[in-house]
Amino acid sequence: MARQPDGPPPPPTVQKLRIRYAKRGRLRFASHRDLARTLERALRRAQVPMAFSAGFSPHPKISYLGAAPTGAASEAEYVEIGLAVACDPEAVRAALDAALPDEVAILECVQAAEGTGSLADRIDTSVWRVELPGVALADLRPAVEEFLSRDVVTVAKRTKNGLKDVDARASVASASAGEEAGCAILHMVVRQLTPAVRPDDVLAALAAVADLHPPLPPRAVREAQGRLDDTGTVADPLGPDRAARPLREHAAI
Repeated sequence: MARQPDGPPPPPTVQKLRIRYAKRGRLRFASHRDLARTLERALRRAQVPMAFSAGFSPHPKISYLGAAPTGAASEAEYVEIGLAVACDPEAVRAALDAALPDEVAILECVQAAEGTGSLADRIDTSVWRVELPGVALADLRPAVEEFLSRDVVTVAKRTKNGLKDVDARASVASASAGEEAGCAILHMVVRQLTPAVRPDDVLAALAAVADLHPPLPPRAVREAQGRLDDTGTVADPLGPDRAARPLREHAAI
């Protein structure tokens, strides 16, 4: 017979909140694990009444979705938390934002709406902006056109099991070249397939098809995440929750 944990069971989850946050500046170099620890410490400092799992090692109910790669900044990271006490989402946002470093910003917090599906089901695509210092638009534009003209562009991707050949072209729904303040900008809409194709994989593909080699480190920012529709639009994953009716009573943070 299995041994049961001592003490009363943890309180049930009475509310789920979905959070969009940004990682900027130096914290773009933090690993997902380090950033997760930072968020969990901030939740404790902000005294957010977290719900916990049952068992011998209870842990707060936190679910992360599609973390941006280390080295990339993001304006659209998502996390879902379960609370033991219903709270005003805006109060949670403000308290958590105040408990975090300046380079991690809590941009939005909404209550998860019942009957609208999971947050993970609403995210299958990322929108990327990649600044390429030292690259001329006249060089970037034909490289992007050549990449898009190919059916397959294979690059070597480093994984935990070593190098693996992946098709960088299959994941890119669209791409275009632009320029701001003399800096070439690569805009991309990238499907989140398996294995995942990152901005550096696409840059490796541009090097392969057009010999494009940026002389300076690129700066990648994920501008949005969501589900890609047939028109090429990436839908806001918090839209269904934002439109739902909130709880009438909330506890103070």
